[in-house]
Amino acid sequence: MAEQKPTKIEAEQSPSTPAKKGLPIKAVAIVAAIMAGEGAAVFLVARSTSPSPASAETPVVIKDQVDQESTVEIPLVAEKFQNLQTGRVWIWDAEIVLKVKLKNQAVVEKAMESKKAEIVEGVSMIFRRAQHAQLKEPGLETVSRQLTAYLAGLFGKDADGHERLERIVIPKCRGFPAD
Repeated sequence: MAEQKPTKIEAEQSPSTPAKKGLPIKAVAIVAAIMAGEGAAVFLVARSTSPSPASAETPVVIKDQVDQESTVEIPLVAEKFQNLQTGRVWIWDAEIVLKVKLKNQAVVEKAMESKKAEIVEGVSMIFRRAQHAQLKEPGLETVSRQLTAYLAGLFGKDADGHERLERIVIPKCRGFPAD
């Protein structure tokens, strides 16, 4: 028979054409080395330009400074106050406590002792004038604000220009009709 021409598939597989090569290992190694060098350079630059960590020293605090800035509770009034704003007589059993800094405790206690009747009268006036809804507020915000304003004016400011009274606490305020 006559010689047949090789088919296309056989021509591609013939030994005269070179085989396909694998990955160029040298190029991959060079790229990996360059990337590792870049990573090391970025790390060194970031480390040298970042701020140094703060020292872990704790400041020395004198015991008197801590004690003078801490707050103490001073009982102000624990009485029953009358309110007629609804047309009915309501009795409000209330307890009021003051929070003051320790450095102001002596001045506040002295003022409370010298103006005891005036303080009870002022607090009772606040309760007598308060609307029933204000006395029923869950946090007693309105009454607390009025008491804070009244008592802050009474106790004044300390040498630093801050109010001597830090906060008013009303742990008990229960109302019930008197009739």
